[in-house]
Amino acid sequence: MATVMPAVGTPRRSASCVAETAGGIAALSHPSPNFGERREGVRPDLVVLHYTAMQSAEAALERLCCLDHEVSAHYLIAEDGRIYQLVDEDMRAWHAGAGAWGAVTDVNSRSIGIELANPGDAPFAAPLMAALEALLVDILRRHAIPPERVIAHSDCAPLRKSDPGPRFDWRRLALGGLSVWPAPSKVSKPDEKAFLSHLETIGYTAATQPETCLSAFRLRFRPGATGPLAPADMAAAADLARRYPVDRPLLLT
Repeated sequence: MATVMPAVGTPRRSASCVAETAGGIAALSHPSPNFGERREGVRPDLVVLHYTAMQSAEAALERLCCLDHEVSAHYLIAEDGRIYQLVDEDMRAWHAGAGAWGAVTDVNSRSIGIELANPGDAPFAAPLMAALEALLVDILRRHAIPPERVIAHSDCAPLRKSDPGPRFDWRRLALGGLSVWPAPSKVSKPDEKAFLSHLETIGYTAATQPETCLSAFRLRFRPGATGPLAPADMAAAADLARRYPVDRPLLLT
């Protein structure tokens, strides 16, 4: 969850009511006043996943819909699988803050933000994960977003953020075609310059410090790994860079 300071959106009602997403996924409408226009008319071509780092979805909902906190997301998914839509997808929610992914430096304007109810140190509930998968299928289909554009908050803001954290099951999403995961490949000798080049190709452009880049990459693709740059880090990064270079021409605006 991040706090940003764009132009204030129009205040909206805060009571929940039954609604549907644009693709027909059942959701509870609980409008947040914290949003604005997407800048320069861009369309969303990223999905950014967060954890709330709070003890309950209700507490997170209150914060995300409080004008004083100036933070929001398009969706919040509760532990029991309830989906709340807080901001319309065609609007700019205030969820990512300062950061970058590839050539994108205004992540909020180019993304749909999804908050997951989780304190940060616990497994993600099964109903929440099932609801997230259904929502991602819907969003990616409607916006023609490829799975490699589903990223972590820690990917685009590695200097500030660590969510959704090491307990989040990225491999599960990848197996469902909703994100990506490195394939087994030839292990190569650690080479810091080559590793950083691979990460830049993947999209890690928000930080240049080797330690920060390695930590962010491992948080997503090698949770639990420690120590200096290893052959397994090199192999994973090289495979992802080869298959998923971030800024393909059709994705640039």
